[in-house]
Amino acid sequence: MSTLTDNATCNLTVSGLGCERGDRRLFAEVAFHLEPGEVLRVEGANGSGKTTLLRTLCGLRQADEGDILWNGEPIGQVRPEFNAELTYIGHLPGIKADLSPLENLAVDCALHRARDDADAMAALDRVGLFGFEDLPARTLSAGQRRRVALARLFLMDTRLWVLDEPFTALDVRGVAMLAECIDTHIARGGMVIFTTHQDIAFTHSRPRRLVLGQAGGTA
Repeated sequence: MSTLTDNATCNLTVSGLGCERGDRRLFAEVAFHLEPGEVLRVEGANGSGKTTLLRTLCGLRQADEGDILWNGEPIGQVRPEFNAELTYIGHLPGIKADLSPLENLAVDCALHRARDDADAMAALDRVGLFGFEDLPARTLSAGQRRRVALARLFLMDTRLWVLDEPFTALDVRGVAMLAECIDTHIARGGMVIFTTHQDIAFTHSRPRRLVLGQAGGTA
């Protein structure tokens, strides 16, 4: 796995991507190229296929047509390398309700060979959960559960972040925290693809836009 401090050149290229659900086409001819230091914001009406697109980009769903290339190779052929550089956070937090925030992150660290408990504590502190680390996740608010999920971003030294509605349920301070986190990741040479229905102000990053259901691709 490369780290953001090395000189590895990574890129994601998508061409002619299309997906269907039942007999309905969600999107077609999606194409873009993402380099280190770039952000792509995926937009579209409800039901336009934003979540499907993000899951397809991560290899969690098979595209009906088109290609997804990581460093010029199909992601299915370089799965270990691609997964080592990918952090995906879906529109659901994806945490275990009976585990504490610290225990949830410990599981993530074990699965991804990431950092240790001290780093997990620091990550929870950064997302504003100091003092909540040992409570069962089921006792937390929706915004706090979202923060547990987002704490993974501080533990996984991955280049590509794919985030589905990451600002959902966050308060004003939480939104600012995540926007700053994305800014910092991009400044370090990271890459981010995200969806949101909110107006987000970034200090340094200037996201390109990909609007599903609209001709013209990225802007």
